[in-house]
Amino acid sequence: MEYIWFDLGYTLVYLNREEKFQEVLQAHGINRSIEEIKLAYHLADKYFMREHPGLLGKDRKYYAEQYQAKLNSYLGVIGMFDKDIRNIQAKTTVSWRAFPDTIRTLQELKRMGIGVGLISNWNDTARQVLQENNIFPLLDHVVISSELQIEKPDRRIFEHAIELAGISPERSLYIGDNYYDDVVGSRKVGMDSILINPFDWIGIEELASEDVTIISNVKELLPVLEKQLVAFRG
Repeated sequence: MEYIWFDLGYTLVYLNREEKFQEVLQAHGINRSIEEIKLAYHLADKYFMREHPGLLGKDRKYYAEQYQAKLNSYLGVIGMFDKDIRNIQAKTTVSWRAFPDTIRTLQELKRMGIGVGLISNWNDTARQVLQENNIFPLLDHVVISSELQIEKPDRRIFEHAIELAGISPERSLYIGDNYYDDVVGSRKVGMDSILINPFDWIGIEELASEDVTIISNVKELLPVLEKQLVAFRG
């Protein structure tokens, strides 16, 4: 393995949305734990990835109301609170933050001599998010859908990335949290992949029969690579 490509959202960075939404709920006298809210967001994300491919990568105005209704239903806060919560949530400011182990993992990959790149379906804020979270200096190549006008799982965005890096897909690995964009897309060009899913198979039960390696978060990548290296050396 000479090069590892990463997705951005919920692979390297996350939104502090759960804490903010908990505050919104509490303002309405509704108590839900952070874990309950995290699971609800997770289920909503996976639902849209499966049922509405590509929509989450669009401007939020195209799916915000539908997404919020789905989230509320998973949390059991529909009905009289639904409209008020949706309106307040739309005005709540959240920000993208690097996962606790993102920087350390990327630094270790660089130390190992492995190339590190990004292939992401994202709007024109991608580079700002990377800079604000000190991720940009650790990336050898950055490929963003809005700049190419090509989105995953289109094979052309992966072909562009490997051509840019001058590396073969067989010696590349892709890490992402969306099976339908990340695993399906990278496989189109012969690139192996690992899927991030923090709740094991929850939310992606339809993929249980698929041949896909799952890790809970980016920090589990290094132990997986170390095991593969040991197996290779025999």
